[in-house]
Amino acid sequence: MEPPPIHSHYDTDFDEDQRLRQGLGRLELARVQEIVRRHLRPGSRVLDVGGATGVHAEWLLDDGHTVHLVDLLPGHVARATEQLGGHARFSATVGDARALDLPDASMDAVLLLGPLYHLTDRVDRLAAWREALRVVVPGGVVIAMAISRFASLFDGLAQSYLFDPAFRAIVAQDLATGVHENPTGDPRWFTTAYFHRPEELADEATEAGLAVTETVGVEGLAHWIKALAPALDDSAAREVVLDSARVIEAEPSLLGLSSHLLTVATRPV
Repeated sequence: MEPPPIHSHYDTDFDEDQRLRQGLGRLELARVQEIVRRHLRPGSRVLDVGGATGVHAEWLLDDGHTVHLVDLLPGHVARATEQLGGHARFSATVGDARALDLPDASMDAVLLLGPLYHLTDRVDRLAAWREALRVVVPGGVVIAMAISRFASLFDGLAQSYLFDPAFRAIVAQDLATGVHENPTGDPRWFTTAYFHRPEELADEATEAGLAVTETVGVEGLAHWIKALAPALDDSAAREVVLDSARVIEAEPSLLGLSSHLLTVATRPV
């Protein structure tokens, strides 16, 4: 049987762990870290849903939190366990964001830093939001990531993919429906996904029963300027690049410019 596109993409074509540790992926990682950190209480019990091979769990553990990672792919869970299983405050299981095998109100914070953009049906995304609401304590925080509706258009310009008619057809569908499909199988063009309009992420959280605190853009314009990658090797230049994202992170007219969006919400007390 042919594996679903997401399994094939992450099991054979793509290394998510390395993506966030090199090039401009480091900008995304640094910005996610600073945004998440300002919403976590010290010593939190954090559920990392769709946590892949543990790239976020690693720094959360270093920050003193207890982390339980859940991922749909057994290979991801095995690798995360191999790399982080020595930590007394770390555990990992295979699971689905839409049906978490965890007790009600058992976590101080829930991170959805991947599942939502791999669920193309709104009903499934709402199920993931509601499961996060269920397992987080009253007053606890849920932080979810989306890919911007306009990401493939900007990436196509930055990488010159847009000159290929096949990629232009993919972008046209993305812009019209949000559903990203890659019939070519070219791993550079991602896998089946959903790309949110900036306002959609908060709308979903609200419909699920959460109280939205903020929606911010993660990388700003810098993610699309590939020549900036070496600047992240220099501490002073890195700070300039990071600040270029910070100063516009909450500007409504520019949210869709970022490759990724983060919505922060809480479970009502």
